[in-house]
This record gives sequence, structure tokens and C-alpha cells, in this order.
Amino acid sequence: MRLFGLLALALAAGPAAQPAGPPGTGPVAYGQAAADSMPSPPPAPSVTGLAARDVRDDAGGAIELSWELVPGVTADSLLVSRSADGGTWETVAFLPGAEVVFTDEGLEDGVEYSYTVTSLLGGAASQPAGPVSAVPSAQWLHSKRTGMLIILVLLSGVIFWFIDQGRKGRKLYIREIAGLSAVDDAVGRATEMGRSVLYIPGIMGMDDIQTIASMIILGRVAGKTAEYGADLQVPVCNSVVMSVGQEIVKEAYLAAGRPDSYRRDNVFYLTDDQFGYAAGVDGIMVRQRPAAIFMLGTFYAESLILAETGKSVGAIQIAGTAMPSQLPFFIAACDYTLIGEELFAASAYLSREPKLLGSLKGQDAAKLIIMLVIVVGVLAASIGTWWAPAASLADFLRRILHVE
Repeated sequence: MRLFGLLALALAAGPAAQPAGPPGTGPVAYGQAAADSMPSPPPAPSVTGLAARDVRDDAGGAIELSWELVPGVTADSLLVSRSADGGTWETVAFLPGAEVVFTDEGLEDGVEYSYTVTSLLGGAASQPAGPVSAVPSAQWLHSKRTGMLIILVLLSGVIFWFIDQGRKGRKLYIREIAGLSAVDDAVGRATEMGRSVLYIPGIMGMDDIQTIASMIILGRVAGKTAEYGADLQVPVCNSVVMSVGQEIVKEAYLAAGRPDSYRRDNVFYLTDDQFGYAAGVDGIMVRQRPAAIFMLGTFYAESLILAETGKSVGAIQIAGTAMPSQLPFFIAACDYTLIGEELFAASAYLSREPKLLGSLKGQDAAKLIIMLVIVVGVLAASIGTWWAPAASLADFLRRILHVE
């Protein structure tokens, strides 16, 4: 009976308890491990409203992407991807997470490009925004420069009007330029004294606009030396300038009816070296002691060396350059100086050709208009601080003259 009682108590107690295993091996631990092995969901996209468009007012080859940031959602960075004409996708750029615009440049015009923007957070990527597409193209007209186009058309119209007036025979007034008016006197003085005329066309080549202007004046000087029978010397420091100078002098002597007086060797090459050329020209001045010296063209540090030597030999000197740093030396040491644009106006002043005169007058009128606009704009901006109509005028001028 006692044995049967013990068996009954054992059955009532149920199965024997299993020994405890190591930590983390129970039923709860196995469930946690299964949950950890499941992939984590991707982060929420931080970009919305992605749009692509061709960049406006450009030369082509660029597309602008823009988007908005989702409130409350942040991203470490943004990945911009691109596909051309439905081809493979490639990474274009990595941007900071706060960026809202991106311009893709160096594209081919006429090709459709598709884009997506993916948010990256902690190494995980969100669902990409997009795709969106656009086609880059070039624009013929810059919409923000329309005002300058209108001003250019108006000023060109003024210039062409003066050219037309010159062609019709209208007398166009140009103020007297003392240095050019003295050309005849300088050559005549050299003829009376029986001494030569020295013409120095600067130290630059024929690709310099001042040298071109100097060659035009050389034709006038050569014509006067041919007419008066004076000797003309033209030392140059560039072989191309030498060839051009020889042809200009030859043509001037032919036009004056004195082809027999032309000597090709009077236009000669010295050296390309700046101060070597200056030393050679100074030697000519000291040995030949010319009565008239013309220094017209581009000059640099050698300007004062030449001008002082010419003054020391007692020559009448006519100089001209558009180099602001050299003008003070010419003004101090020479009898006449062509300042800046006076050198370029010489062709119209000396030839009196109607088209050149009309162009010169038209440019002067255009400069006057520009100066008036500047003065009116400054006054309007100043008065506009307390008078609204003036402020409106200043804003209008600012819009049409502003260039981006």
C-alpha cells in the first residue's frame, strides 16, 4: 500500500523538471534570435516632389533637378542616379542630406536623361524618388539680357544712321586733333631742315589693334614725305609689321606720283628684343638727328627712353598710344600726344571717308547716350530714397542694364 501511494504522488507531480541550460537557450531566447535575423525595413524617403528640367538661358548640355525635403525625415546623404535614353543607371553624385537642387552638366543636347534620388541613412537606402526625365537644349536668347539686346539695337541704329548721313554727303563735324593736324607741319619742318622723318610703329605685331591704327597713320605720313621729298625711316621690331609697312609706304608713294623716290630699305627690321630695339632706335636718333619723330602704337617701358632721346636731338615729336601707363611719359617729353581713342580715330580724321566718319560720329553719340543713362540712374537712385517715382525709374534702369 505504501508503494502504491508513492507512485500516485509521483504521477500527480508530473514529469521531472529538466536541468537549467546556459543563459539565452530558453524558449524566449530562441524567439528573440529569430526576430533579429529578419531584415530591417528600409528608411523612409526624405525626398518628395522630384522634378527635372532643362537649365534656362544656357548654352545647352545641362539639366537641373529640384525636390523638397519631407518634414521630420532626415538623411545622411542623397544619391543621384542617371540613365540616358533608357540605358543602364549610373551614379552621378552624392549630395548632403539637406540639398534641394542639383545641376547635371556636360550632357549631350537632344538626349533624354532620367534621374532618381535615393536617401541614405546609416548605410541603408530608401526607395528612390523618381524617375523623372528631361532633355537638355541650348537657348538662342538669354531672357535676362533682353534689355541689353534692346540697347544694343538702338545704339547700332544710331551708328548706322550717321554712316548713312555720311554717305549722303552730309558734313559731319569732328573736333580738331592737334597731333594729327601737326603731321603736315612736322614733315614740312623736316624738309626745310634737310633732315629725315623717323616713324616708330610700336613694339607689337600686326595682331595688335594699336599697330593697325599706327599703320594707317604711316600711310598718311609716307604720302606727305613723298609729296615734300623728305626722307622717311621706319625701324620695326616685327617681320610682319615690316612687310606691311613696306607695302603701305610703297602705295603712298605711288598715290603721290613719286614711285621713283620709294626705297624699300627705308622700312627695315632691327630686333624682336624690347630694349635692344629701343637701343637701336636711339642710335638712329643720335646719328641721323631726324627733324620729326612719330611714335604711334603700343609702347611699354621703352617709351620714356625713346621720347627723351628724341627730345635731346631737338626733333618735333608726335606720339600716341592707348597704354595708360605710358601716356604721362609721352605727354611730358613730346610736343603732341594722341590719347587713347584719338589714335583709333586717326583713320577717319585723316581720310575724311564718309563711312569712317559716320561710324566715328555714331560711336560718339552712343557713348553720350550711355553717359546720360548713367547720370540719370545715379540721380534716380539717390533721389529714390525719399521720392517713389525716382525709385521706380532706378529699378527700371537696373533691370534693363543688369547682366547675369
